[in-house]
Amino acid sequence: MIDYTKQDIVAEVKKITKNKGVPVVFDGVGKDTWAASLDCLQPRGLLVSFGNASGAVPPQAVGILNAKGSLYLTRPSLGAYTATRADLEASAKSLFKMVKSGKVKIAIDQHYPLAEAAQSHIDLESRKTTGQTVLVP
Repeated sequence: MIDYTKQDIVAEVKKITKNKGVPVVFDGVGKDTWAASLDCLQPRGLLVSFGNASGAVPPQAVGILNAKGSLYLTRPSLGAYTATRADLEASAKSLFKMVKSGKVKIAIDQHYPLAEAAQSHIDLESRKTTGQTVLVP
């Protein structure tokens, strides 16, 4: 685990990978980690940008992907992968099969009574939560 607020992500990744970089980065932070995420990739690596916790990434020149090693970039959304009812059902079936097999474990990190829904949103927005949050009736 590398805490981007306390550690130099690129230096840590380079140290761990002996300067090779990683094949894939999943970045849910956005603006604050964009440059570091690109710099952690090995040539022809893939950056999966799936969130903007720190804000949206500003417009970028596409040439940066070439300059940093012929990199790939994707911004996936659930809607594109579950556009039809058949896609949605197939995805759900696949996920539940993996959960049942134990290959995917879902940890619930905090519970809030439904009456405290507003507080749960405040805590989420303040980055006081991690992982999964469940509202309990």
